Amino acid sequence: QVQLVASGGGLVPAGGSLRLSCAPSGSIFSINGMGWYRQAPGKEREMVATITTGGVTDDSDAVKGRFTISRDNAKNMVYLQMDSLKPEDTAVYYCNARIWGNTRDYDYWGQGTQVTVSS
Repeated sequence: QVQLVASGGGLVPAGGSLRLSCAPSGSIFSINGMGWYRQAPGKEREMVATITTGGVTDDSDAVKGRFTISRDNAKNMVYLQMDSLKPEDTAVYYCNARIWGNTRDYDYWGQGTQVTVSS
């Protein structure tokens, strides 16, 4: 089992910045990758950025060049630095941890943190 606590959301004007943090606990040594997803009202949850234990990252086209995912292995923390925020970035952001299984992957989710970007 993995527990995730996300923090750092808030209200910012367009063009501003925020940094989200995610603190995993529990079976952290089983985690193969972590990431951030978001869900806006009336829309499906979508991937924002992911990072593997080896540091390989992937970003969605919507945030490329503006958001940066990183991890601090010593502190077992994952961060999402969000710059040049746009009103369309407004959503609840969820931290995710994924454990690869033999026949399926196992996903764990944090509680979500609200990000609101005003125009």
